[in-house]
Amino acid sequence: MDNRTLTLPGILLTLFGLLLSGCLSPITLTRAVIAYDDAITESQSKQLLVNIARAQHHQPIHFTGVSNVAATFDFRLTAGATPALTGDASRTILPVIGGSVAENPTISIAPIEGEEFTQRLLTPFQESKLTLLLRQGIDIDLLLRLMAKEVRMSHGDGAVAYRNNPSDKAGYETFRRVVLHLSAIQDHNSLYVEPINVERSWTIPAESVTAEGFKALEQEYHVSYHAKDKTFTLRKQVEGGTLITNYDPNLLSREERARLQHENEQGLPHDVTFDIRPGHYGGDWPLKGDFRLRSFNAILNFLGLSIAEEPEYPVEKDNRTPEVAENPVNTMDLIVSSSAPSELDLVMKSHGSYYAVNTIGPQARWNREAFKLLSQLFQMTVTEVPRAGVPSITIAK
Repeated sequence: MDNRTLTLPGILLTLFGLLLSGCLSPITLTRAVIAYDDAITESQSKQLLVNIARAQHHQPIHFTGVSNVAATFDFRLTAGATPALTGDASRTILPVIGGSVAENPTISIAPIEGEEFTQRLLTPFQESKLTLLLRQGIDIDLLLRLMAKEVRMSHGDGAVAYRNNPSDKAGYETFRRVVLHLSAIQDHNSLYVEPINVERSWTIPAESVTAEGFKALEQEYHVSYHAKDKTFTLRKQVEGGTLITNYDPNLLSREERARLQHENEQGLPHDVTFDIRPGHYGGDWPLKGDFRLRSFNAILNFLGLSIAEEPEYPVEKDNRTPEVAENPVNTMDLIVSSSAPSELDLVMKSHGSYYAVNTIGPQARWNREAFKLLSQLFQMTVTEVPRAGVPSITIAK
């Protein structure tokens, strides 16, 4: 038999191997997952730009989230054999192979409104969100210029608030210089963002503790017995609020840590406390106070108004501040033009103009990081996008 001649058992064996390998389904599935991921990411990026444009024009912001993507794929492979139209019809058999892939996606989207709108967009960020990002190595200058509404500095006669708003010239310039000072300390790897570890103690009557209860207490607390008054003293190291410093707070005395924690507890959940002391790097300008954080809605308003109505302007560092790596004029440089800029990749048309993040020039990296941080902050507001309920839109293709 000619080696080039295929037999029916050989053809069927080849097709069986093809079916077992499932070479079509993984490739199609991978492409679909990547395509959906790209589409959702692009949608979120464009929504951010559109809402910055809305904020510029003093219009209400609005976001729509994808709550569910369910796609089913129908992979079909048909196979057979047929005699050749020419040649020795009794010996030559040609395979007939056909395949098809059917996709049936269902995408559910739901607008962010009601209580979810309040919690995600109108509620100020909590201290824990900012400290989490700082521990990822994000520039504290960029982070605070986006997230902080104001800095409240402690003075002898009380605290004074300096707003992060270009329309408040004195407040804005003081705010910028304070965050530049912290950024210079961070650039030198001398900035600490640590919780305050304090010892808490409790006194309870000995007669109120059973033998089983005493064993349980020993696992959680350091227990001391006082025979004179027949009491137990329970002590435990607990993690307090976060403090931004130019020194290691764990080297402080127990009393000093307790005092700092007491001061920290007096603030709001969206206040971030800092304490820059002499004798350490950056200590030529001692600082003490709190940053009060914004809501995501306030961040968008700040960026939108900075385009034209309240533009940011250069602010030089304080003379006591060490050298800083970066000090851009704009927190995020946005370009608004009547025609689509071809050299930029983050572009969206809104209100008759094209809005884009300036990703060219010397501050391209800063601007990309600013937009990436904005996207991360939006993700960090997520509680749970509803998978059921009204109103929502389901798109089936």
